[in-house]
Amino acid sequence: MKLKVKEVEFGYGSVPVLKDVCIELAASEMLGIVGPNGAGKSTLIRCIDRILAPQKGTILLDGQDIKAMHQMELAKRVGYIPQTTSQVFPATVFDTVLMGRRPHIGWRSSEKDTEIVLAMLKMLNIQEFAMRDINELSGGQQQKVFIARALTQEPEVLLLDEPTSNLDIKCQLEVMDIIKNIVVEKRISAIMAIHDLNLASRYADRIVMMNSGKIFSAGNPVSALTPDNIEHVYGVEVKVANHDGKPYIVPLKPVEQNGSGN
Repeated sequence: MKLKVKEVEFGYGSVPVLKDVCIELAASEMLGIVGPNGAGKSTLIRCIDRILAPQKGTILLDGQDIKAMHQMELAKRVGYIPQTTSQVFPATVFDTVLMGRRPHIGWRSSEKDTEIVLAMLKMLNIQEFAMRDINELSGGQQQKVFIARALTQEPEVLLLDEPTSNLDIKCQLEVMDIIKNIVVEKRISAIMAIHDLNLASRYADRIVMMNSGKIFSAGNPVSALTPDNIEHVYGVEVKVANHDGKPYIVPLKPVEQNGSGN
């Protein structure tokens, strides 16, 4: 097993956010984490990347506790794409993506590193922006830059926090196709926190549905994304159709619930 999350708990002060979360992730597998706002999706991603430190539980990468790993070693093996990124200093797109190579090269880059960066820019169709200041780009273009930076790390595990949040529908499909192809071809593992249930269904091998910091349901898209599960967690009545063996969710109306799923 490439990644194992065992009984992880995290909270801010007295407010619990994650409660007894257990996840296993195999090589060449894409796992989709879904759930309403406040369910703990982004917090779980940040705990796996060691941005946050769980109060309880263990996170293992190839059997090694990530707490015992040097930060630079973890950066070589885990790539993280945040939901939003604030740029505080001017930098070209090329230099921003090149920073993804730093865990491997320190501060001195080689011709090989340049080739890797250019290949990633071309793959994400942003090579024309290579010498542009990243602050001049649109939100969607910036998101592609940060995806390219993470892929340039050549990680074993890729963590994505709402990777399509700033992209139009065409770019969403392009980016998700690229990520899925890399997962399969490079045999890396990927975990994506994502709001769009249809994108999760289309691209994830397995789905973990979270609610109030706990795992409510887990399994393949067909078993996880059922009308009953979605209604219970999201408070929305849906119709679930089938398209090429994948569930396709059509929201119908909100439903009255006892208590809040958020």
